[in-house]
Amino acid sequence: MFDGKSLVVAMAAMVGSFPAAAADLVTYQLDWLPGGDKAPIYVCIQEGFCEEAGLEIKIEPGRGSSEAITKIATGASDIGSAGMGALMAAKATEGVPVTAVMTIFNMGPHAFYTTKDSGIASIKDVKGKKIATSPFTSSNVFLPLVLADNGLSEEDITLTKSDPGALGPLLMTGQSDAIIAWLTDVSRYSGQAAEAGKELVVLPWADAGLELYSASLVAGDKFLEERPDVAKRFVAAFKKSLEFAYENPDKAAAAVSAQVPELSAEDVKGSWLDASKLAFNDVTEKFPLGTIDADRLAATWTRVAAAQDLDPASLKPEDAVNRSFLPAAE
Repeated sequence: MFDGKSLVVAMAAMVGSFPAAAADLVTYQLDWLPGGDKAPIYVCIQEGFCEEAGLEIKIEPGRGSSEAITKIATGASDIGSAGMGALMAAKATEGVPVTAVMTIFNMGPHAFYTTKDSGIASIKDVKGKKIATSPFTSSNVFLPLVLADNGLSEEDITLTKSDPGALGPLLMTGQSDAIIAWLTDVSRYSGQAAEAGKELVVLPWADAGLELYSASLVAGDKFLEERPDVAKRFVAAFKKSLEFAYENPDKAAAAVSAQVPELSAEDVKGSWLDASKLAFNDVTEKFPLGTIDADRLAATWTRVAAAQDLDPASLKPEDAVNRSFLPAAE
């Protein structure tokens, strides 16, 4: 017969003989290649936040928001990052079964980069100047709007399209007076400017009136409907990772380089420090991290519809989001 102590030991042995509950697999879709701006998902894995939430993460690289949204819509991936504007346009034109559950960047990343010797001190100063951009950046869609906001049109500039890797050299050698690039690249272009003996000037389009949501956490509707608990656990873990990355940039950089060895921690850190300003800023002080403000969402759709010549009535902005998966702000 078992005494009390023996019974406890026996029960503990029985519990220990059962396998641990398997983690829920979640396929995370990047909207571009791995880099510093993608640090939170790597932090989630490296720091154990996803594991603590009972999640196993598989990361898929991407080639733009449109591809990411397509992969999530078809079920090839469960959840991932994509531009809010790209999602809204896709829902308006194709009715994709994908929904935003959290904002990552509450500001647009678009900007003009120039050098102090160009004489360009504001966006209005680009009139008559040579501007270089990459062919596929989403910034090109919003260029007419930001120019119009400043009393200009595309006829007022000479726009050329070049390989993304050529933009920095074009600017530093004076072949272009300015380039169009994202705010996630300030560190990289600052380094190139320093090497060329120049002083970099960055003109964010958000400061000139282009206020909108950009990178967001978007999920397939089927994933949200069939695995809501998994989705909630993932969103909570991702938000925790985003906050951790902001507070610990060195560890965030180390998390990325540990999983993507071809990226140096130094370069990743610079990129993340640039990108984090799009998530933690004046807007975040007004609207807590990850939240989706109805007015800012509506303003984003107004801009997207105008930029892509879409009927504003083709989408109700609220149909693009679901706030129920985001944990309450503390």
